[in-house]
Amino acid sequence: MNRQLHTSSIIVDAHCDVLTVLARENCSLKEHRDSGHVDLPRLRKGGVKVQFFAAFISPQYRGSCLRRAMELFDCFYGELNECSEEIMLARDFNDLEKALELDKIAAILTVEGGEALEGRIEVLRMLNRLGVRCLTLTWNGRNELGDGVAEAWTYGGLTKFGVEVVKEMNRLNMLIDVSHISEAGFWNVLEISTQPVIASHSNSGTVCPHPRNLTDKQINALAAGGGVMGLTFVPDFVHQKSPSLEKLLDHIDYIVSIAGPDCIGLGSDFDGYSGRLEGLGDAGDLPALTEGLLCRGYKEEDIRKFLGGNFLRLFKKVWNRKTGEDVVC
Repeated sequence: MNRQLHTSSIIVDAHCDVLTVLARENCSLKEHRDSGHVDLPRLRKGGVKVQFFAAFISPQYRGSCLRRAMELFDCFYGELNECSEEIMLARDFNDLEKALELDKIAAILTVEGGEALEGRIEVLRMLNRLGVRCLTLTWNGRNELGDGVAEAWTYGGLTKFGVEVVKEMNRLNMLIDVSHISEAGFWNVLEISTQPVIASHSNSGTVCPHPRNLTDKQINALAAGGGVMGLTFVPDFVHQKSPSLEKLLDHIDYIVSIAGPDCIGLGSDFDGYSGRLEGLGDAGDLPALTEGLLCRGYKEEDIRKFLGGNFLRLFKKVWNRKTGEDVVC
C-alpha cells in the first residue's frame, strides 16, 4: 500500500542543481552516477514526475552571468534531446499534463539568481521565451534585484529594478521564487505580487534556526497567499546536529501545525550540496519519505499534497495561459 500511494502520486521536486554537475563533469542525465543525488535512473526509482532544473548563477561568474546561464541552458536542452524518450520540456500546465500522459518526466527550466538578467528587463522576457518558467530572485548575496539572506543585516529588500522584475514576472505568468532572498525582500515581494509565490527550497526556521529557513510569520503569510514552500533536504537546513529524514518530518509536522497542509511541497536541492541526508540520500530514496509520512499518521490526501499536489495547484493558477512566444514584448 505504501508503494502504491507513492507511485500513484504526482511527485514534484521544485529545485535541483544537477545542471551544474552535468556541465562541470561532462556527463549525461541518463547515466547512473555513483556520486551526487540526481540522474534519470534515480528519478525514476524515486517516482519523480515533475522536476525543476535550476541554472545556478554562482558568484564566481560575476561579469558573465548571462553567458553562464546560456551555458547551462545549452546543457539542459542537450539533455532534453538525448533523453527525449524519458523527459520533456514543460512550458505551461498543458505541457506538464501531456508529459504525465506520456509517462515522461516534465522538465521545468528555472534560473537561480537574478544576476542572470544583468539589470535588463529585456533579458527576463527573452529568458521566458527560452523556456524559463521560474526565477529565484537572489542567491545569498546582493544583486541588481535586491539583497539575499547574507545581506540581511542591511535590512535591504527589493530595488526599483527588483520591483519591475516582480511585476513583469506576474505579467509573463512566471513563478516568483523567494528562497534565498532577505526577509525585507520577502515582504516586498508578497506586497507587490498579484500571484502566489513559491519558496522553492526552504524549511522552518523555528525547527532549524538557519538564515535560509523561513520564520513562522513568513510561512503563514506565504500560505495565506496561496503560496507553497518546497522543503529542502540540505542537512544544514534540516537540523544543526543530527540531520535525518526523521528531522525533516519534524519540519512537516510543525509547518502543518501553524499553517495547515496546503503550503508544503518538496524542493530537494539535490546536487546543490555535498553529503547526504540520513534516510533520504538521493532521488531514489523518496519512497522512504512517503513511508515516513504514513508512519506519522498523515492521511493519504495530505501526503499527495505534500508530494506534489500543492505545487500542481499553484502551477495551474499561475500558468493559466500559454506563455513564451505568444507574449507580446
